[in-house]
Amino acid sequence: MKTPFPLIFALWGAGLGSAAQYGKVSVVFDALPAVYPGAGAALGFAVSLVGLVGIIFGVVAGLVVARVRYRRALIGALWVGAAMSAFQALLPSLPLFLASRVVEGASHLAIVVAAPTLIAQLSAPKDRGLTLSLWGTFFGVAFAILSLLGRPLVDSWGISALFVAHAVYMVGFAVILSARLKALPPEGAQPVLNLRQILRDHGTIYRSPRISAPAAGWLFYTFCFVSILTVLPPYLAPELRNMILGVMPLVSIAVSMTAGVWLLRHLQAVQVVELGFAGSALCLLWLWAVPGAPLACLALAAALGLIQGASFAAVPQLNEDAATQAQSNGAMAQMGNLGNTLGTPVVAAVLLGFGYAGMPVVAGVACLMGLGVHLILGHLRNRGPCS
Repeated sequence: MKTPFPLIFALWGAGLGSAAQYGKVSVVFDALPAVYPGAGAALGFAVSLVGLVGIIFGVVAGLVVARVRYRRALIGALWVGAAMSAFQALLPSLPLFLASRVVEGASHLAIVVAAPTLIAQLSAPKDRGLTLSLWGTFFGVAFAILSLLGRPLVDSWGISALFVAHAVYMVGFAVILSARLKALPPEGAQPVLNLRQILRDHGTIYRSPRISAPAAGWLFYTFCFVSILTVLPPYLAPELRNMILGVMPLVSIAVSMTAGVWLLRHLQAVQVVELGFAGSALCLLWLWAVPGAPLACLALAAALGLIQGASFAAVPQLNEDAATQAQSNGAMAQMGNLGNTLGTPVVAAVLLGFGYAGMPVVAGVACLMGLGVHLILGHLRNRGPCS
């Protein structure tokens, strides 16, 4: 089997569009009060609704995508995402804008479940570490592009221009993938889709030490990564602050695509994730001992980068068929959104109560919990046959 790398890059490009569904509103958030004066705290939902949909329906998305079929679900989600961005470009009333974000959250979920499942199915076994590490960069790369290009576009042409650009981008990848995603590997039987099956699916996933393992670690990774990038800036030297914050995500991506891919050729993906959590905990101990140390920040980003790609690579290593891979990716979406949602408020509350020293302690404990949950689930997998 030969990996179709142009198609893999197209699927990754679709992932960038799904990450931009989050990032496009974050980039313009400070400009929204001028569009919706008097909205106050309700504007926070413009960002958080996409994540809330992921927390509630992440596992459901795995079931729905397997039922609809991966190609159809992905392309349909791209068209829906394009339609929502085009609608948002009209700057509708706030209730309608927020309603469009709920629909966009469903579109985002379908993409982040279908695309990595397709990448795993289309990649030769020897290339899966590389292709899924590439997939794991989609959030960081998308946010970097939005920071570099999105804000200048808004400053020059207004908020609507960014939404129009995103709609055009999503249409482009819907057309490309409609043409390219023709012959697919066997996708297995269609699952039944009803409330009883949805509840059963949650139980099946979170009881299984194979299906749930990538998501269990991903919860603690997202808790740490987003919260640290959000609350760390005031504790960095002012003259180095912007440089460190800009370089940290790039270091994570670079390590994931280099050292991470190399390690995946010699170790199981879960073992690479465990190395990443152990290294991250040590780096947070360093940050506790030397507050704001630039090298400690970059070392932490490097260690977290090992977790980033290897977590996605663990999905097909632990789950052979497309249906269980979709379940696992749905659980990752659910737990990732939960980690993103909880991380910053929890760490911010700890900072208020205990000052700087509380931040690396809480984040370090989260990393140790991520390591611990993988060790426990690994023990359960080794103990005997598991679903």
